[in-house]
Amino acid sequence: MTTSAVRFEQVSRHFGEVKAVDQVDLEIQDGEFFSMLGPSGSGKTTCLRMIAGFDRPTRGTIHLYGQDVSDLPPYERDVNTVFQDYALFPHMTIDENIAYGLMIKGVSKPERRDRVDEMLDLVQLPGFGYRKPSQLSGGQRQRVALARALINHPKVLLLDEPLGALDLKLRQQMQVELKAIQKRVGITFIFVTHDQEEALTMSDRIAVFNLGKIEQVGTPADIYEKPATPFVAGFVGTSNLISGEVAEKLTGSRQMFSVRPEKIHLGLPTDTPGKDMLSIGGVVRDVVYLGLFTRYLVEAEGGIDLVVVEQNLKTTSMDVLTSKGQKVLLFWHKDHISRVGG
Repeated sequence: MTTSAVRFEQVSRHFGEVKAVDQVDLEIQDGEFFSMLGPSGSGKTTCLRMIAGFDRPTRGTIHLYGQDVSDLPPYERDVNTVFQDYALFPHMTIDENIAYGLMIKGVSKPERRDRVDEMLDLVQLPGFGYRKPSQLSGGQRQRVALARALINHPKVLLLDEPLGALDLKLRQQMQVELKAIQKRVGITFIFVTHDQEEALTMSDRIAVFNLGKIEQVGTPADIYEKPATPFVAGFVGTSNLISGEVAEKLTGSRQMFSVRPEKIHLGLPTDTPGKDMLSIGGVVRDVVYLGLFTRYLVEAEGGIDLVVVEQNLKTTSMDVLTSKGQKVLLFWHKDHISRVGG
C-alpha cells in the first residue's frame, strides 16, 4: 500500500468563534495535481497554510508521507509555496532569486549554477538569469517564482492562487504550462483556486470547499458531471437544479436532479423526442449571444427557469435574437441527469 502525500484526519482550524476549517478528512496521493476549489472564506487557503506550517490545526492531525507534522515549523517540512504576488526579491537578479534557497543551505556555487540553469530550462526562461524581476512580464515572474520553489526538490509544492494576477489569455496559457511542468517533475502539486476553469483544466482530482467543509472530492469529470450537492452543482459551472413536482413529472421522483445547460436541446413545440429523452415545454425569456455559443433563459412549465447553451454552428447573432418570446420544447437524454443529495 502506497503512502499518501498528505492526509488530514478530522482537522479543524478555529479563529475565535469562526470555524475556518471544520473536521476535514482528506487524502492526497503522491504525484497528484490536486486542487482545492471554493469561494472566498471556504477554508481552502487555511488548509494550504496548515500543510505549509504557517497555521496549526486547532484539532486533528496532518500527515506528510506518513509523518505527523501538525506541530512542525515550516522549515522542517519538505514543502515549498508559490504565492499569487510572486514574492521575488526586486534587488536580485533572476539567477539570484532562484538560487536563494540553495545559497541558504550552503550549496556550492558550481552546483547552484547548474541547478539554476536546469530550472530556467524547465520554466522556459533560458538566458533570462541576468535580468531583474522588474524587467519581466507577470507570466515570466510567475515562472521564476515556480523555479525558485522547485529548485529545492520539495516533496510537495503548494500553489496559492498563483495565476490570479495574470490576464485571461496568459492565465489559460500558464494553466497548460503548469500542468506540463508538474508532469515533468513528478511531484505532488496542491493548487488553491476559486476559478473553476483552472481546477477543471489542470487537476487529477478536486476537493470542493464550502463553509469550512469539503462538499465533494473527485476527478474533474465526476465533479462536473455528477455533482454530489446543490452547492457543487451551482459553483462548478452552471447547472439547472430541478426538484419537486416538475422533477416528479419528468422522472417519477421528487428528488432533486441537475442537468447541465449544454446537455439540453432547444427544439420546436412540435418535435417528438426519442424514448430515452426527457422533455418539457417553455418560452424563451432571454437570449445572450456570446459569439462561440448562445445562452438561452427559458421559462419552463411548472414556473421554473432553465438555462440552455447552444454552440453557434450555423446561426448568427440576428438569428438567435429572434427566438426571444418563442415557444420551445426542451429535451435531454435521461442519462445526462445527476441525482443531487441523498
